[in-house]
Amino acid sequence: MQKPAPAGESKSWLDRTREKFAPENPDGTTSEPGRRRAMALLFTSLIANGLGQTLMFAILPPLANDLGLTEFGMGAIFAISAFLWVFSSAYWGARSDVWGRRPVILIGIAAFAISTFAFASVLQFGLWGLIPPAMLFPLMVATRSIYGLFGAGAYPAAQGYIADRTSSSERTEGIAMLNAAFGLGAAIGPGVGAALTIFGVVAPLYFVAFMALVSTVAVWLLLPERSAPHQRKIEKPLSWFDPRVLPFVVFAVMQGTAGSIPTQTVAFMIRDMQKLSISETQQLAGVALMGMAIAALFAQFVLVQRFKLTTRFLIIAGIIVALISNLLVVVASNYGLLAFALVLSGLGFGMLRPGVAAAASLSVSSEEQGAMAGLTGGAGAAGFIFAPLVGNGLYSWSPIAPYWFGAILMVLLLVFVITNSRIKSAVIQTFDGTSSDIQPP
Repeated sequence: MQKPAPAGESKSWLDRTREKFAPENPDGTTSEPGRRRAMALLFTSLIANGLGQTLMFAILPPLANDLGLTEFGMGAIFAISAFLWVFSSAYWGARSDVWGRRPVILIGIAAFAISTFAFASVLQFGLWGLIPPAMLFPLMVATRSIYGLFGAGAYPAAQGYIADRTSSSERTEGIAMLNAAFGLGAAIGPGVGAALTIFGVVAPLYFVAFMALVSTVAVWLLLPERSAPHQRKIEKPLSWFDPRVLPFVVFAVMQGTAGSIPTQTVAFMIRDMQKLSISETQQLAGVALMGMAIAALFAQFVLVQRFKLTTRFLIIAGIIVALISNLLVVVASNYGLLAFALVLSGLGFGMLRPGVAAAASLSVSSEEQGAMAGLTGGAGAAGFIFAPLVGNGLYSWSPIAPYWFGAILMVLLLVFVITNSRIKSAVIQTFDGTSSDIQPP
């Protein structure tokens, strides 16, 4: 990280650019207007990630047959990337505690841009018949794996950036805003995709790659980080098995699995339920996913920010709403009820994710924020490994089986929250707003 220039020494144009964007106080900390601008920049820069995820799941399933891929093979592409994410997220989160947040955020967003561009190119060349069928699957795995290996750094570093700059009472709102960035991208993704498919079925992915490139440049130029990384000797690095971490890791795996099943299977269900063409399936899947994303945004922008809901309420209510959504899919006999169930799913997980992330953040010290975000983020990504493999596998057996599985996971999560002492303690501490030693820099 760049350090402030000593007194009497001229500052670089990059330092001057950042100071104009986010002015500093006399004591060298970022001013409140600058802090708000920095948070807004971080929020805007992460929108492309959510946009890309929605487009991937809306565009790819209908193309599976044209590309010669089975549902299982398509799911395996995402599962392999998620497997890499599990371990790299923990690594990059810990690196952000030492290197600083901005460098790791930059690595993550830039990797996402490169991965999306390369993946879109492989898809396009595959549709044109320019890539031999035997090479198509390995190339799709390789290009998506760039995101799994390096793109995993953006989220834990961004969460660490927010944790560094929020008090315990502000933590849930700050993390909810971070989740909302992904949610907003997911909400506008289907509309963007529908508008850009007139230029080709993979054109939306090229647009996402361009957005991520612009975000990378903006973060490099403007995002301030005046607090030096923690200078400390790590005697015992935070691990998945730390008693402060393990309950949240278990929770994140179950939550990630249940939360990604609807996203990964909805296009298949709509295709088979309605007997539609590829383009029609893409449009209806896009609308359903957009409704799901808008509901998550409502939870994060309105319920969390405006009504100041407690972490306890967010977690328990989120689980119950997500449970109801899975049961509605089981009984859905038409597209309307299916879409409504997905809206409820978005609302439920829109409350659940920031609540759990805030509780996990407040269970560790200020020097361990990036590591905690990386570990729980990696555990959540483990759910994306199980979801396409288990979810798509169950779907091949019965279209409603994945949703019965999701409902069972929600019941188990509710029991876990009620009975686990560590999670109960973190939730109560977050509710009181007195658990953390972290103060805004």
